[in-house]
Amino acid sequence: MPEEKSAAGGMHNFCFALSAELCGYRFMPKKPLEEEAPKKLASYTAKLDDSQMEKLRAICIARSFTPFDVAYTRFAFKSDAARVNVAAYTSGKVVIAGKGTEEFVTMTLEPEVTGAAKLGYDDVLHPEWYESHAGLDESGKGDFFGPVIAATVIADRSAIEDWVKSGVKDSKKIAEAQIIKLDKIIRGTSGVVVRTCFCGMPKYNDLMSRPGANLNRLLAWQHATALEQALTLKRVPWGLLDQFTEKPLALRELAKKGVKDFDLRMRTKAEEDPVVAAASVVARAEFVRQMHQLSLKFGSKLQKGAGPLVKQQALEIIHKFGARSLGEFAKLHFRTAYEVVAAAGKLDELPLKEPREKMEW
Repeated sequence: MPEEKSAAGGMHNFCFALSAELCGYRFMPKKPLEEEAPKKLASYTAKLDDSQMEKLRAICIARSFTPFDVAYTRFAFKSDAARVNVAAYTSGKVVIAGKGTEEFVTMTLEPEVTGAAKLGYDDVLHPEWYESHAGLDESGKGDFFGPVIAATVIADRSAIEDWVKSGVKDSKKIAEAQIIKLDKIIRGTSGVVVRTCFCGMPKYNDLMSRPGANLNRLLAWQHATALEQALTLKRVPWGLLDQFTEKPLALRELAKKGVKDFDLRMRTKAEEDPVVAAASVVARAEFVRQMHQLSLKFGSKLQKGAGPLVKQQALEIIHKFGARSLGEFAKLHFRTAYEVVAAAGKLDELPLKEPREKMEW
């Protein structure tokens, strides 16, 4: 993997960039596109108010749907005839799943419950999603093991429409095997540019141990670097970033890099935009690949997140390779690192700063 150079202070030695070239190969369908039947929607999520919830419950009862138990739901029904499961959660979220999802949403949920036709009308309700633009997202920020990956994807309408049909969506809603498959589709789409930026764990921990170090600042630099590199290959007027901080850190980093005449927009839940969703898939796929390499080094599959199993594996790393080697696998600024090293009695070997006490409310 080639190392990318940058003029951004002391960080220029640690950005690695991956790209899907404009002339990259394209995954050919098994048969002509005009012969392919459009994929049916297999699941759908909507937010309902109390009144709409009761309407939906009444419809399910009237149609003799079978009730069944699902944790944290107000009610849940299933129907073999309609080929759907309906789960209404206490949060107000309703999940429709099954082969009959699309028909149930368009013929029942929208006309009889919500009164708003949304499914299939994204290009009308959100026309900006289908404009040529950049999508930015990241992965690995909350995982103890593995790097933080920032990804930029630039695409045009034809690519975006293909991805929507292929099921590209927020990577948090996709199984790992499907993420790898979609990543290949995204990277192999003609006319698309992909860039990722990240650093290995030793360099990451070195940067985060410096005075004034801040993960959001580092992530802003990574996003700006990946975006700048992508824009050199395909210029678009604007991009959307899933907002990770209220401060405009990424905008500042772009300004430092001299990127002009580009509108970087930021908001939460930006993964609703298909190009941001594509960036989330690319970032997560690269994170999965990096975790695979670390797992091979460890000798077993490393767990994601920062839970009890992660702590157990961190202790195994310390016992197997020594305390200092933990920094080759994990983010040492996490509270988990201090707790594990302290529990192993190795703070003299790997002196970590004691984290602040958690606030109790």
